[in-house]
Amino acid sequence: MDQIVTGFLLLVGVIILVGLFGFGIVSYFEKERRAMQISLGTGIVGGAIFFGLAASPQPIPQIAFWGVILLGVIFIILFFLPIGKIDLGNDIPHKRFDEREIVFARARLEPGTPNYETYYREHPDHEAPDRNTRAKPGIFAPNSKFANEIQFIAGDSSFLIPIILRDAVNGSVATKKKALPPEKMTTFIKGLTKYYGALEVGITPLKPYHVYSHIGRGAGKYGAEIPVEHAYAIAYTVEMDYDMVGTAPLVPTAMETGKQYAASALVGVELAETLRNMGYPARAHIDGNYRVIAPLIARDAGLGEIGRMTLFMSEKEGPRLRLGVVTTSAPLIPDEHTPDEAVIDFCTICEKCAHACPSKSIPLGPREEIDGALRWQLNADTCYRYWNVAGTDCAKCMAVCPYSHPNNLAHNIVRWGIARSGFFRRLALWLDDVFYGKIPEQRPIPEWVDVP
Repeated sequence: MDQIVTGFLLLVGVIILVGLFGFGIVSYFEKERRAMQISLGTGIVGGAIFFGLAASPQPIPQIAFWGVILLGVIFIILFFLPIGKIDLGNDIPHKRFDEREIVFARARLEPGTPNYETYYREHPDHEAPDRNTRAKPGIFAPNSKFANEIQFIAGDSSFLIPIILRDAVNGSVATKKKALPPEKMTTFIKGLTKYYGALEVGITPLKPYHVYSHIGRGAGKYGAEIPVEHAYAIAYTVEMDYDMVGTAPLVPTAMETGKQYAASALVGVELAETLRNMGYPARAHIDGNYRVIAPLIARDAGLGEIGRMTLFMSEKEGPRLRLGVVTTSAPLIPDEHTPDEAVIDFCTICEKCAHACPSKSIPLGPREEIDGALRWQLNADTCYRYWNVAGTDCAKCMAVCPYSHPNNLAHNIVRWGIARSGFFRRLALWLDDVFYGKIPEQRPIPEWVDVP
């Protein structure tokens, strides 16, 4: 028995030492200095403690052995207890949203024009905050807080691609259909979407609340009603670079936003054109030219959930994504959406994004009922106003979210536990605070982009 006890304690020491050293190496390559230092230090101390216990005279090893067994049993019991069970409630909005009311559409209104006068006559509560925002330097402005001329040029250049492609989102439909059974059509379209550059893809029936009620920006007449004219919506994601996002709220994160909006636009335009050439109506929805609310579609297509920061979140990249949508009448088989209790529970207890938000635009506390649906409500006015002060699209919330860690074995083990246990979610959040801090540090700018 003594040999078994000694061998067990030595094994635990090796697991702690190797496991934490391995995580320290992962953290080094992720440029997470704090996590690396804590991992290596804890690995050395933890391994030394268990090696020392194994070499101690009896009954110390016996006590340690049974103590570890007891802790293991307690952990297993807590893992399977129904901790963190929440009432998901209704997550379906009761009405369609008018695109003219979003901050991006309001920012395009020009003082003195009929659209400007009409909008603020009908929405007088928006005029003062919008005037305040317009008085700020602006995104990529030379006098903004984080101005960097060369980085601004690179970031702004990427946004040209969606502008160039704006008129290519729709087009004529071939008169002869290339018919495929729904199962084969679905498999082909999903594979094609990934082939064009998407990370993940899902399909949902197009529902009225997915579609804006009136045009607020992009092609078409401002204020025109938007019909719900297609049967399905194809949602897809493109991943944002971990290193670039980690610099938030500095300029590299805005550069990455522009790059991925361009990538998303290319995927959507190619996919929509393919569907039209197969004989099916299709429209791509890209940056600055949406007719749909992409996060709602991506959620209903089974790709993830909408979190506290009100951004769409996938299981393995968190909010570190950009979305694209193609609506079509091609015969497809939709995916199922099951509300993700684990994500909602984790966002409820976490609040890192809210504490790290420079403009304090992300709410604390539980979800509230808004338009008939339970959700968190971002203060879009103060969020966008900070963008216009910083000169970037900030993304601090995206950078600090525990779900945004890279998609690798170390973090995926944690994601596995988070998805299955309320106790583990609370343990994982505590560990994230220990290794990364309650408000994680800004990661260093990649050397190649660090220009004066």
